[in-house]
Amino acid sequence: MRVLVLGAGGQVARAVARVVSGQHELLVRTHAEVDIADAGSLDRTLAQAKADWIVNGAAYTAVDLAEGEPARAAAINDAAVGVLAAAASRAGARLLHLSTDFVFDGASNRAYLPSDPANPLSVYGATKLAGEKKALDSECAAIVLRTAWVYAAAGRNFVLTMLKLMREREQVRVVGDQIGTPTWATGIAYAIRDLLEVDAPAGIYHWTDLGVASWYDFAVAIQDEALERDLLKRAVSIQPITSSEYPTAARRPAFSVLDTRATRDVVAAPVMHWRHNLRMMLDELRAA
Repeated sequence: MRVLVLGAGGQVARAVARVVSGQHELLVRTHAEVDIADAGSLDRTLAQAKADWIVNGAAYTAVDLAEGEPARAAAINDAAVGVLAAAASRAGARLLHLSTDFVFDGASNRAYLPSDPANPLSVYGATKLAGEKKALDSECAAIVLRTAWVYAAAGRNFVLTMLKLMREREQVRVVGDQIGTPTWATGIAYAIRDLLEVDAPAGIYHWTDLGVASWYDFAVAIQDEALERDLLKRAVSIQPITSSEYPTAARRPAFSVLDTRATRDVVAAPVMHWRHNLRMMLDELRAA
């Protein structure tokens, strides 16, 4: 296959590039190289790439800033996805578009199925949902892949933020009443590779690591595993707090666990518990 990865500065896009490289023909483009909102730029890029698949990792992901910049968030997460999907259709390529657990309101008492009604609480979630619809309504047989709580050994994410704070402070306070699934970007990349290779039917798919955790649980695990690997020299106090004690501009879903069973029936990629993959990522960080 020929695979074009857009938004190559993002955690998942970088991981996809690593996983796909060497197995398929790979082209990687950053936002600076290709503006997905520019139909002319996209048409030129796609004509040159002759890609079978486009993996779109480009997004506006500043969840709280989006509350004050709804137009900018919508331009990238919604309108640009429509432009990209139309360009993919013209080029005869299929699109895999990354989305988020933030399309749900967190009121469920079970893991969310791809078919469950969405009800985003934030501008970010609403714009991502609108972009999903643009992709799915296009003629490029798009796949929308929702994931959650993504982290990697590079970039901006919860794991690296916690390690920094644990080195600098005697105590960290972490929200304990939001439940989801920490997910390693590399694991997502293997699932994406498999969806492309089996030419999976168009539609919505969910992928995360296995298990559930609160942000507090995740922070405790990060410290425990980092101490074992000498990535931290001492333990600090980790205090659970409520969401109301840590107000943010955007509302987060209190429960955003995604049901991944249908995707696991399609892909061969192994799905591991989030704590196992946290260890893998920290081993990668230590070796860097």
